Amino acid sequence: MKHLPKHIRPRWRYLAVEIEAWPDADFDRGDFQRDLWYAAQNLYGDAGSADADLTVLSFRLEDGEGETIVRAHRGKTDRARAAVACVSRVGGDPVGLRIRGISGTVRACEESYLNGRAGDCEQRNVVFENDSRPAVVRDSRVDVRGADGFAGATKLDFE
Repeated sequence: MKHLPKHIRPRWRYLAVEIEAWPDADFDRGDFQRDLWYAAQNLYGDAGSADADLTVLSFRLEDGEGETIVRAHRGKTDRARAAVACVSRVGGDPVGLRIRGISGTVRACEESYLNGRAGDCEQRNVVFENDSRPAVVRDSRVDVRGADGFAGATKLDFE
């Protein structure tokens, strides 16, 4: 079978998405893809979500921080951004998503916006509510493990 001529091939845009979740979040690319499709379908319906054709190309998540590339049709980037903004939970874990940028090629998207720009994290014990508790420290954020899960704080809360 012959390839389509260049002027007939679909044109794509690639969204670099930053993922922030609790350190114990456990979901993968498939979970993220399913919840992104579900959010797009709820927002635009079957025809609108199929028109945007959102696909997760690469995915990385470690200790609650990660990044991914979402592919969308050219001209549908506003719809793709809105659908990403509607994702609040992935695989049952609450997440925060942020679009770092949009590019015309996967390579430019990775070089400009991704490549592990998420900060390093360390695990240590902190005093929280008059008790020593384990915490995950990432840049200026501190996630303290409590009886009911994690509590978000900043370094300023401990000084």
